[in-house]
Amino acid sequence: MIRGVRGATTVSENKEKEIIDATETLVQEMIEQNDLEATNVASVFISVTDDIDATFPAKALRRFPSWTYVPVMCMKEINVDGGLPRCIRIMMHINTEKKQHEINHVYLKNTQILRPDLSKK
Repeated sequence: MIRGVRGATTVSENKEKEIIDATETLVQEMIEQNDLEATNVASVFISVTDDIDATFPAKALRRFPSWTYVPVMCMKEINVDGGLPRCIRIMMHINTEKKQHEINHVYLKNTQILRPDLSKK
């Protein structure tokens, strides 16, 4: 069964190092909270808000040696008035036997407002 694991974080500045570091932290947290192995990841979509364009956040996945063959794609998030600025969102598609309610979605920094119902307390 393929399930989606959501994650989000923000950066304070549109700087390459901060974007990659924040994305790496988010991916690491998604891996740990869901006991993920790269061989069970079908693909990863990463979206960013319009105010992030200093680098591709997908570069962060290159820091995980076992993730070399995981397909990753970056894209722009829909620009909605009042949306959370400088936000990086991840949708990771995983092969798992877990039920949807057993998936741990990860919302770092101030992104809990995106899905307070799914954010860990």
